[in-house]
Amino acid sequence: MRVAVLSETDKVETRVAATPETVKKYKALGADVVVQTGAGDAAGFPDSDYEAAGAIIAAHAADTVADADVVLKVRRPAPGELVGYKAGAIVIGIMDPYGQDEALKALADAHVSAFSMELMPRITRAQVMDVLSSQANLAGYRAVIDATGEYGRAMPMMMTAAGTVPAARVFVMGAGVAGLQAIATARRLGAVVTATDVRPAAKEQVESLGGKFVAVEDDEFKQAETSGGYAKEMSADYQAKQAALVAAHIAKQDIVITTALIPGRPAPKLVSRAMVESMKPGSVVIDLAVERGGNCEMSEPGRVVEHQGVKIVGHLNVPGRLAATASSLYARNLYAFVETLVDKDTKNLAVKWDDELVKATCLTRDGAIVHTAFQPTA
Repeated sequence: MRVAVLSETDKVETRVAATPETVKKYKALGADVVVQTGAGDAAGFPDSDYEAAGAIIAAHAADTVADADVVLKVRRPAPGELVGYKAGAIVIGIMDPYGQDEALKALADAHVSAFSMELMPRITRAQVMDVLSSQANLAGYRAVIDATGEYGRAMPMMMTAAGTVPAARVFVMGAGVAGLQAIATARRLGAVVTATDVRPAAKEQVESLGGKFVAVEDDEFKQAETSGGYAKEMSADYQAKQAALVAAHIAKQDIVITTALIPGRPAPKLVSRAMVESMKPGSVVIDLAVERGGNCEMSEPGRVVEHQGVKIVGHLNVPGRLAATASSLYARNLYAFVETLVDKDTKNLAVKWDDELVKATCLTRDGAIVHTAFQPTA
């Protein structure tokens, strides 16, 4: 069994799909591991560390994937990257499959079995494979660190001989994994934290971290969660009522962090131009949904823009701003999944195609798109 670890071709991607730690684990599974030279450089893992862990270093992508049974990626391989992949090879990564018909067709045409880690079901045995949680957790933390850097003032209240410094007011929009970590981090830094979410269960979670919950708690709010634990899309009437409450609240905040995402849909617009203009000069908005269109009307992907003294931060690949930690967690997520695909006795791949984890994540197989949610419409 041969496992390939490629360098990422996207310029904003600093993470790597395997670390020296997981290379050792793959070796223990009986795999030969080939790592493309420089794959881990941006995350602080030099080639020498991979070699010390037992990996072979290949100079080029083509050499890395040659005869590979498993190809590990962070992001979905571009169509041009698929040249040289062995037919039947298992390709695992964050595939971002929604609305990507041509990319999925390219994977199918390459006759690889592509697995999308972000489709992993939220069940107990898959918790260790949950890349959305591992990466969102770091994004929430980094959002607060970035906000602190841009804010230019102290976060905690300080009582000094020269006078009292008030605590920063931080408002977190969306109390999923990223939002909860942002709340916890801002609280640790001494900020006064409030948060909102359309899911009723979030209220108790926010309050358990020391934050105050802000929401229109009507009957629709009480039904606003899917069986999978995600937020439902709310009615226009509810959105209007919530927007009015939020608008009044945002005007009093120093830092706003938005984290709201709905799987398969553009990010909902939560912060309007008028809301930004209501904030004090020196305030900061951090938009963690900028790669999906953004929660803030004024955010721009990959840029920090300033409007009437308010900074709107739209960093791309926020987990990758903590590349070493993000790579370590992501690599462990991948290993935990690959381990379920290997026969421990023969030390060969033995994919159980009817396993619920495989069925939930497998996009393409044998030249076809097999996932029911992404079947071609034409």
